[in-house]
Amino acid sequence: MGSNLPRILHFGVGNFHRAHQAWYTQTANALHPDAPQWRITGVSLRSAAIRDALVPQRYAYTLAILDDQSISYNQITVHDAILVAPENSAQIVGNVADPEVQVITLTVTEKGYHLVPATGRLDLSDTAIQHDLTSSAPRTVIGFLTYGLAARAHGTAGPITIISCDNLPENGHLLRQAVLDFATAAGLELDTYIARSVRFPATMVDRITPATTNQMRADVARSTGRAEAHPVMTEGFSDWVLEDNFAGPTPDWASAGAVITQDVVPFEARKLRLLNAAHSYLAYAGVLSGYSFVHQAVADPKLRANVIALFEEAARTLPAQARATADDYGHALLARFANPHLKHELRQIAMDGSQKIPVRILGTLRDRHAVGLSAPMASAALAAWIAFLRAEVTAERPLQDGAAQDLQTMVQTSRSVATLCQATLLRLDFTPPNTAWFQQLCGTVSDWSAR
Repeated sequence: MGSNLPRILHFGVGNFHRAHQAWYTQTANALHPDAPQWRITGVSLRSAAIRDALVPQRYAYTLAILDDQSISYNQITVHDAILVAPENSAQIVGNVADPEVQVITLTVTEKGYHLVPATGRLDLSDTAIQHDLTSSAPRTVIGFLTYGLAARAHGTAGPITIISCDNLPENGHLLRQAVLDFATAAGLELDTYIARSVRFPATMVDRITPATTNQMRADVARSTGRAEAHPVMTEGFSDWVLEDNFAGPTPDWASAGAVITQDVVPFEARKLRLLNAAHSYLAYAGVLSGYSFVHQAVADPKLRANVIALFEEAARTLPAQARATADDYGHALLARFANPHLKHELRQIAMDGSQKIPVRILGTLRDRHAVGLSAPMASAALAAWIAFLRAEVTAERPLQDGAAQDLQTMVQTSRSVATLCQATLLRLDFTPPNTAWFQQLCGTVSDWSAR
């Protein structure tokens, strides 16, 4: 961009990024006004909507931060541009190789990595990945990163840190391996360069951020006097834990409250198996129970009790460091879920269950079964997802999932609840621990369907 200021290239400019990494970066800049001020160039992989909404505001937007007692309105001005992949593919590859770009961050959701769930390796049969392997205009973040790193390796740009901020266990490792898998398939010799000059730290990110609504737009306009197309609302709580594994300079995110540590695993396991797992359970069970928002679902006495039981099951599977804080963490989560001001839609959380269920629920199931412990609430969460799929397809509502067509076909061709459960477990590569467990799973799905 020619600014001579250090830049972050960020893939995935949705609300979470704009409430989390952008907020941390702007806060760190403000705390160090005499240091170089970091800028963020955003990349939208599909739609131009956010770019078009923010251009009239020179990429600035309002971040409304709500807790139980107060609300504050913060203008975020850290972005300098937003590139749209279908329009700017060559420019995006060029940005990966640009010496000004010293950090790349990603919030592209689980499906954006194009991994095989059972192995965590890049799915080379994926149609988008196949396209990128034979095209000079990539569509996926893996394609952009790999071709950009190949260009960077032949230039003088220097080392770079690439940070996954998505809800995947060991996300840095998975991203690094996906890039290496793509490079090998594309015939690009990047192993030595990546080992020498590229770092992929693991991270854990946490901040509840609902989708933007017309009511949110009206509230922001009334309170700030600014009529904006795409403001963001979030909670007061925020957390970011990063592995101390950087290739070069980064913003001083620690001064803004981020935690830099040698071991992210306890933090990410706690978040995935408590917060994210409970969110998914509430999403499916809540929708099936007739609720629209998280705060409504968690106020239901039965659903709340089940969330607490899910916390207790998951806590037994955590590393010792995380297990010691699990009770307090769970109590805090219940309070966060109950925040009525956020209006976090259950259907927003319910999206892409085929990618979320394996990393949020199945780990708890596998770990407990491996040591002879039952996991009735983790099993109930899995059953709620299956029942949700069945209800959505029966009602002829389109599934919001990257595997929507396959899931719809699976539901439509299953002759019974038992065959649907069997097909789902096969798709998830999950082996039932015993016949009684499978029968209980089918029974729970049937119970939801009978309501």
